[in-house]
Amino acid sequence: MGGDDKLAASVGGRPLLAWTLEALAGAPTVRRIVVVTAPERAAGLAAARWLPASVAAVVVGGARRQDSVAAGVAALGEGEPGDVVLVHDGARPLVSRALIERVAAAAAEHGAAIPVVPVAETLKRVAHGRIAGTVDRAALAAAQTPQGVRRDVLARAWAIEPPRGPATWTDEAALLEACRIPVHVVPGESTNLKVTLPDDLARVEAALVARGDLAPAAPAIRVGLGDDSHLFGPGGPLVLGGLPIEGAPRLHGHSDGDVVLHAVCDALLGATGLGDLGRLFPAGPATPAGISSRDLLAACVERVRAAGYAPVSIDLTVIGARPRLAGRLDDMVASIAGLVGLPAGSVNVKASTGNLAGFEGAGRGITARAVAVVAAPRPAEGSG
Repeated sequence: MGGDDKLAASVGGRPLLAWTLEALAGAPTVRRIVVVTAPERAAGLAAARWLPASVAAVVVGGARRQDSVAAGVAALGEGEPGDVVLVHDGARPLVSRALIERVAAAAAEHGAAIPVVPVAETLKRVAHGRIAGTVDRAALAAAQTPQGVRRDVLARAWAIEPPRGPATWTDEAALLEACRIPVHVVPGESTNLKVTLPDDLARVEAALVARGDLAPAAPAIRVGLGDDSHLFGPGGPLVLGGLPIEGAPRLHGHSDGDVVLHAVCDALLGATGLGDLGRLFPAGPATPAGISSRDLLAACVERVRAAGYAPVSIDLTVIGARPRLAGRLDDMVASIAGLVGLPAGSVNVKASTGNLAGFEGAGRGITARAVAVVAAPRPAEGSG
């Protein structure tokens, strides 16, 4: 995890550990929980408001898993010999109540139990960078947590192999095996993921959303406005929305004068805080004269997506007494949608004659105004 504390990583706005403790606290069998942690984290965890009521203590663990387990069991206090102690990884937040109950019941009956899942991949022995053989996986299984053991059975194992002794055990089952104490197995769950890599956090969040424990993250919506005006100039044809319109004079400008696409560019750039079209493509030697506004829009869309945003919708109003655009609006919608990468239903284009007002109403030029909506994943909320 790059050195970060994965148990503090935010999942749906809450620390990963909060989801794990909530899962444990929700199991009817679980009466008390002790959180075992590093010395520098103990005070902060003990003061966390999201701790379930069943958390009886937050204690400092040791250098090895067995040292931490011993500290946690000691913090539980005295209990009956038949009580079951469950040891669970804080990085397994997707454990189900059914699995917790299954392990607890099996441990109570048999003395000790762990959940296991079949090994799906083919296993190879590797030596000196080469395959040395294939391992028969038929009798193999991957161990999960929680691992359960009755108090009397755990005490018997510790009498043989004290937790502070020289031998190191990777889990409770390994300790019991070394003491020749049988460990029962129950079916584990493929969804009982242990967070190990950064990408695992996204998998956990997706799983919580899928089972209804977490609402899907809403996208961060941003809105931008674009406005451009050009007077008619000599020559032709007129270009609007990326479409040539024969029989109408060209709009004056350093580019092809397409006020519609210019307005779309400025709206998209404004929504993402990337400046404006004039700054990116100034009228000068760096921008070829007569450049197609389709190319300008393509460059703007690429910048928007590179910034982590995706266009959602565009609404346009074109103002000008000439030419009449009513019969061309659908084609303009299709053109803009294709250039931006949106479905046609997410683009709307309206036309107004200007009602004899201004240079647009007098037929001397055209103005276009655009509203663009873009979205990006909402940043994770604080995990405090």
